[in-house]
Amino acid sequence: MSEFTHDVLVYGPGFLSAAWTVLWLTLVTIGVSWIFGLAAALGQRSDMRAVRSVAAFYVWFIRGTPALIQIFIIYFGMPQVGVRLSPYTAGVLALAINSGAYVTEIIRSGLSAIPAGQTESSLALGFSPRETMRTVILPQVFRIILPSITNEALSTLKNTSLLSTITVVELTLYAQTLISATFRPFDFYIAVAVIYLVLTTILTQLAAFFERRYARLY
Repeated sequence: MSEFTHDVLVYGPGFLSAAWTVLWLTLVTIGVSWIFGLAAALGQRSDMRAVRSVAAFYVWFIRGTPALIQIFIIYFGMPQVGVRLSPYTAGVLALAINSGAYVTEIIRSGLSAIPAGQTESSLALGFSPRETMRTVILPQVFRIILPSITNEALSTLKNTSLLSTITVVELTLYAQTLISATFRPFDFYIAVAVIYLVLTTILTQLAAFFERRYARLY
């Protein structure tokens, strides 16, 4: 049996399990970050000054501090105030909060690109402000921001590697465990890089599919 075949049979299942962990962490984080981002983007357009201030502070603080420090604050810092989270919950929450700040700016730029006349026309036709936002504005915004939101999703996927620092067993931590036992850093870090390339390529192709679909609709 060749060394490559041996590695695939012995270490392959562990890498697949770690890759699945990365994938579901990414998907959950993306979903939660879009909720944060949309809420903050709409908050920035609120008529209430307090709401605008909170949204602006959120974006300013998160974009101005490292993602790793934000992970540490939530996982190591929050127990100090009585909030204890599992590594996976803390990791998803930290990455979602981090990504949400960037999603906020992406959505804000997309909203700014929609002519104000569309909102006025919808209201004149009898749509409520909520219906206008949901059925007229947001579908167009999604088409505009899809390339940018894809880039942010790719960053989120790669940022899951930071969760190895709080004992989340994803690709990086799994590889480090193998390296400590085999002393083969080049082999296993290359394997991690290849798996991340596969995952990012799949995500990119999925985004391209949606871009083509929305191009036909609008």
